Amino acid sequence: MGQAFRKLFDSFFGIAEMRVVMLGLDAAGKTTILYKLHIGEVQSTIPTIGFNVEKVQYKNVMFTVWDVGGQEKLRPLWRHYFSNTDALIYVVDSLDRERIGKAKQEFEAIIKNPFMLRSIILVFANKQDMAQ
Repeated sequence: MGQAFRKLFDSFFGIAEMRVVMLGLDAAGKTTILYKLHIGEVQSTIPTIGFNVEKVQYKNVMFTVWDVGGQEKLRPLWRHYFSNTDALIYVVDSLDRERIGKAKQEFEAIIKNPFMLRSIILVFANKQDMAQ
C-alpha cells in the first residue's frame, strides 16, 4: 500500500518511476534501442548474455529499462523479470520472416504470465528502415 501511495504522490508532485522490461528474440535490436533512448545515439553492440539495465528519464517519468538477452537458452529466464513490471517493450525484427512465428509464440507466452496481466505493452517492429 505504501509503495502504491508513493507512486501516486510522485506522479502528481515529482518524478514517477516505471519498471520496463524489453524482450524479443536474439538480434531483434533491443540493446540498440535501449542505448538510443539512454544516450541518444546508435552504439555498436554485441549479443546480450544476461541483461543490460539503464535509467531513462522522459519529462517527469523515470523509466528503469531491463534489456534481457533473447537467445533461446535465455528465454526460460525471462519470467524472472516479470515481477513488478509496469510495461513490456517486445521487439520484433521485421526483416526476420523465418522467425516471425517463433516471435509470436514467445510473445503469447509472455502476456499469459500472471505477473504481466496488468502491464502496458508495446510491440516494436524494428528494422523497418533497413533493406531486405
